[in-house]
Amino acid sequence: MREHSSATVLAGPVILPRKPAGTWWALLGVAAFSFTVPFTRVAVAGIPPLLIGSGRAVVAAVLAAAALAITRQRLPQPRTWPRLALVAAGVVVGFPLLTSYALTAVPAGHGSVVIALLPAATATAAILRTRERARPAFWAVMLLGSLAAIGFAFLQSGGVGHLQWADLLLLGAVACAALGYAEGGLLARELGPWQTIAWALVLASPAMLVLAVASVLDQPPSATPTQWAAFGYLAVVSMFLGFFAWYRGLSIGPMAQVSQIQLLQPVMSIGWAALLLGETLTWTTVIGGVAVILCAAAAVRVRLKPTS
Repeated sequence: MREHSSATVLAGPVILPRKPAGTWWALLGVAAFSFTVPFTRVAVAGIPPLLIGSGRAVVAAVLAAAALAITRQRLPQPRTWPRLALVAAGVVVGFPLLTSYALTAVPAGHGSVVIALLPAATATAAILRTRERARPAFWAVMLLGSLAAIGFAFLQSGGVGHLQWADLLLLGAVACAALGYAEGGLLARELGPWQTIAWALVLASPAMLVLAVASVLDQPPSATPTQWAAFGYLAVVSMFLGFFAWYRGLSIGPMAQVSQIQLLQPVMSIGWAALLLGETLTWTTVIGGVAVILCAAAAVRVRLKPTS
């Protein structure tokens, strides 16, 4: 009798929407993250990069602690804390600090060149972490999409010419974010999407608070209201709320596919940079944007082989 119970009957419809739901949640997260590079570029004009990278984490940690307390979340299991530390090291510490320093030397369009590698890096980290077996078609579409995104960003930034220290920082930021995204996507299935980033923020908050205080003491900020507003967005949305949607999408998965939605981020970022920073928007931008969107759409439709 139990195999014909209502619980068994209802299981099918719950599973069916998993893939498209993950895609839409990821798209919402990417839309939130797409402002990160241009707003960081705005903020570093008046706020020290160390304060931007650490201070945004402190503000977000206060919001996270309040949310955890109000909803009475239980502490994660001891075995979970090392994994949360990896998430914190990647997306709370590494990516914000490295991009903040890098964007003091390069414009927003240039920063998007290397950050366009993030979807490929995230997919690779997810496949290695979960031992998913991707079809050759997936790798081909992912490579094509990455090349389209990188080529688009190169055209907008005027080319790199040679590798400089800012590019190395951005490469490091990509590696940090990819690891944090992959591990965070898995943890989100156990702890919940917003709980994952919240606990990671709380875990990193003591170190980030020390860095923020040291930055203020060494170089007090003298920013305009616009620069502080950009910092506020980085703290509240880029560092906290955006992860609600992003980790929700990754937790629904498959991560290697859903992560390819981030191919749209350089397109969006350069579009916002054109509006906010006055960068030129040409037909090359429109054509390149369409190419990246088509590649992203193809990537998320390629199925993965089931794990053996």
